[in-house]
Amino acid sequence: MPSAYIIANVRVTDAVQYEEYKKFSTLAMQAHGAEVCVRGGASTVLEGDWTPDRLVLLKFPTSAQAQAFYDSAEYGRARAARQGAAVMRMVLVEGC
Repeated sequence: MPSAYIIANVRVTDAVQYEEYKKFSTLAMQAHGAEVCVRGGASTVLEGDWTPDRLVLLKFPTSAQAQAFYDSAEYGRARAARQGAAVMRMVLVEGC
């Protein structure tokens, strides 16, 4: 069964409030077995006109587990804390 990844590009608009989101999202990741591969490190554009903001890459054993994380009450609490503090773009991608 292939792994699954959640990839997010986050434009933080309120850094103080975003810290609450990070706290709750970390708890949700731990509760749902996410492997944090990337969480806000430096990035270098190699091609194209993409200018990423804060990148996050989470790995899950399956797409179903990634979806369960996203749909969970724990992550719902994080999303509520993030409201007004960031613009989120997020996708779920099945791995090879």
